[in-house]
Amino acid sequence: MNLLKTKRPTTPSQRHVVFLSRFGLKKGSCLKTESTYLKNNAGRNNQGRITIFTKGGGHKKKYRFLIKDRTQLSGIVESIEYDPYRSSNIARIYSEIIKKHFYILAPEGLKTGHYINSELKKKDFNFKIGNLFFLRDLPLGVFVHNISLFQKKAVFARSAGCSAQLVSKDTNYCRLRLNSGEHRLFSLNTEVCLGTVSNSLHKHINLGKAGRSRWLNRRPIVRGVAMNPIDHPHGGGQGKTTSGRPCVSAWGKLTKGQPTRKKLYSKLIIKKRK
Repeated sequence: MNLLKTKRPTTPSQRHVVFLSRFGLKKGSCLKTESTYLKNNAGRNNQGRITIFTKGGGHKKKYRFLIKDRTQLSGIVESIEYDPYRSSNIARIYSEIIKKHFYILAPEGLKTGHYINSELKKKDFNFKIGNLFFLRDLPLGVFVHNISLFQKKAVFARSAGCSAQLVSKDTNYCRLRLNSGEHRLFSLNTEVCLGTVSNSLHKHINLGKAGRSRWLNRRPIVRGVAMNPIDHPHGGGQGKTTSGRPCVSAWGKLTKGQPTRKKLYSKLIIKKRK
């Protein structure tokens, strides 16, 4: 269970800091077989050129692998753990079927000792959070997460506190309302997990100081108008001047108002996001 915590300020950096307590989360190292180190590219591409200015540094951390195909995999929740690469918590599961430990996204309310079920062909469904279902088997109004798309890996409702509500069903499709307000059609055979993703208070975190951002691999953000003309299209001029042109990136691409979303699968979008 995560709670918001503040500090009695003894320094200016502690005055507005808000962070999450990790009470109830497992302490210690993660599974060695289900984790690895990722190289920190510091915002550089394969040619060594900087493409993201605000990346670099940060504390070392391990990436945890989440199991992609949960079909027919059931097990007991051994612990709820912190994941440095995700905003939500993860759950460590032990499966008697494959005699193996693995990680899944932890839904809100899942605790140590709970049993998760992924048997999709079972007749008597047990509607408990964390269990795996087809959309065709769920009643209207329930909240789901970890939604797959066209038999691919799950791509929807995976961040902290996210979920999608089942609005309606017909002969071929289900209609889900996503967190963004978008209404989208999904196949009846789409695999989803019941419940809402854990760590819903993550959005209320206030780091309090720039140093804490540096620990998280974030570098300072510098305005383009504060740079020299050679460094940014907005740079240069005498004193404080506006750019005199529409807002662009360092490479001249429009940054405000330019649509960047792909139109793939747009026919399945019933109502656009807010």
